[in-house]
Amino acid sequence: MTVPLPNGTPEALPTDEQTREFLEAARYGDLEDLQAIVARGIIVDSSDEQGRTALHMASANGHLPVVQFLIAQGADVNSKNAEDNTPLHYAAVNCHVAVVEQLIAQGSDASAVNKHDRTPLDEALGRNSDAVVQAINTAVATHALGSNSLSTVDMIDEE
Repeated sequence: MTVPLPNGTPEALPTDEQTREFLEAARYGDLEDLQAIVARGIIVDSSDEQGRTALHMASANGHLPVVQFLIAQGADVNSKNAEDNTPLHYAAVNCHVAVVEQLIAQGSDASAVNKHDRTPLDEALGRNSDAVVQAINTAVATHALGSNSLSTVDMIDEE
């Protein structure tokens, strides 16, 4: 089976073995292997039978350079696995503060709810990870302020 690439050229869907190799490289933080696999044309959001992508794997294991690379290659920061967990859920439950911050900065939905009705913040609270809770709250507040078209001075002037 083939699917068109963004440039219109057909691309063969990755085999299960290619996807497994790609996800394993992300899981173990092997940036060099990931770069080689991407250069061969794998679909960056390829997933396993559980719906996990390379970004899920890198996020779960705290591999920030891999997370940054995958996002730069167009990985979906809001992709959901079979349980509706996003990469942000994985980073939060495993207490990877820098990855949490990066994902939110790149548009990951901090309010995404999985099939267990848990958000990434719920996952961090469940792990008693004050650092991740603070990182989520700070990143969300910073992102919200950054998207606000009014400056703090403008808001004060309006009162």
